[in-house]
Amino acid sequence: MKLRLVGPCVALSVMMLSGCVPRIELAAPKEPITINMNVKIEHEIHIKVDKDVENLLKNQSNLF
Repeated sequence: MKLRLVGPCVALSVMMLSGCVPRIELAAPKEPITINMNVKIEHEIHIKVDKDVENLLKNQSNLF
């Protein structure tokens, strides 16, 4: 007789545990997200020119 009760007990346990499914909820925050970035950008540009162009720029500085 005990074997007859095992099947229904297992089925009842599975049905009861299936009601305990964890709930995951995603919600947007109430206030907007603020990102403060203090960024300092420095750069150097090195131009390598031909000697003729370099002499031209030195001799005629009013080109640009």
